[in-house]
Amino acid sequence: MSLRSSSQRLTPTTAVALKTFLTPLTSSSPLFPLLAPNAVSRRSIFGFNFGKKQVQPSDNPLTAEYLKQKPKGPPALIRGDLSSSSIFESDDAGPRTPQVRPDESRARAVRDPSLMAAVLDPVPENRKRWERKMVIRDIRRRGRLSRTQKIRRTERESLSKSHFIKTSVKKLGPLARQISGKSIEDAIVQMRFSKKKAAKEVKKHLEHARDEAIVKRGMALGAIEGTKGEQVEIELKDGKRKLVKDRTSLYIDQAWVGRGTDDKAPDHRARGQIHVMSLPYTSISVILKEEATRIRLSEEREKKRQNRKLWVHLPDRPITAQRQYYSW
Repeated sequence: MSLRSSSQRLTPTTAVALKTFLTPLTSSSPLFPLLAPNAVSRRSIFGFNFGKKQVQPSDNPLTAEYLKQKPKGPPALIRGDLSSSSIFESDDAGPRTPQVRPDESRARAVRDPSLMAAVLDPVPENRKRWERKMVIRDIRRRGRLSRTQKIRRTERESLSKSHFIKTSVKKLGPLARQISGKSIEDAIVQMRFSKKKAAKEVKKHLEHARDEAIVKRGMALGAIEGTKGEQVEIELKDGKRKLVKDRTSLYIDQAWVGRGTDDKAPDHRARGQIHVMSLPYTSISVILKEEATRIRLSEEREKKRQNRKLWVHLPDRPITAQRQYYSW
């Protein structure tokens, strides 16, 4: 029987596909013969199929093309190596075998300064205007530094903010007030023996802030560089006296907390009611400074006290804005 449509004769491929779908389905003929494998064997136990499918190669051209393009195994692992200037490079390790990368045959792209300027210097006119402004300011001041600039050049500080701790501002605030003004070591000891749950996280952050100040800012290196200075007794802001043995030792100048985002959790109540609980998160920030800052503040406080004039009950000052006769 010839298959013809109302307008044109069907192609041989269309006729074969139509004949395949018109053939009645049996237990051995799948619904999509083009996608089904020829033979599938499974292990059966009590009527249940277990184990991995064992698919034999098919004569289907689509399957054969897919298997031809499919990779044989996992991609090769490319291991990195240390740079020549790395501090972890050992001199006794000997020469290393360079790893050949698959893309080394390609020419390496050279950085184009014009393309990098789009990010590093997006508005050149503003940069030039700012540089001109700074030069004019230095000329007007004749190279003299302000008091703030002198302090920043002679004293160092480090600001460190912690991650968000699962607690509230009301609970973390007392810990911040407890460690403020203490040396970094005393604050760590206070948090170590504190009964507060958040004290453990605060202790970890203080240790991280101390290490960060030493590595990044070069603080607390008086014992190594020989800049500890002589022992001096200073007066603190609250009037207490303290003996400073190392000018470069760290102390917590400021400590405050910051509110973070809140998580939501269901609170199941009676009679099928569900309330929404708010789980707050809070961070703590600390500013670490060296004892040299407190020594300078103590000296300024003492100098101000010495320059204070003696208070007199009736000072001898000229009388102004008064008439020599009565106005009434």
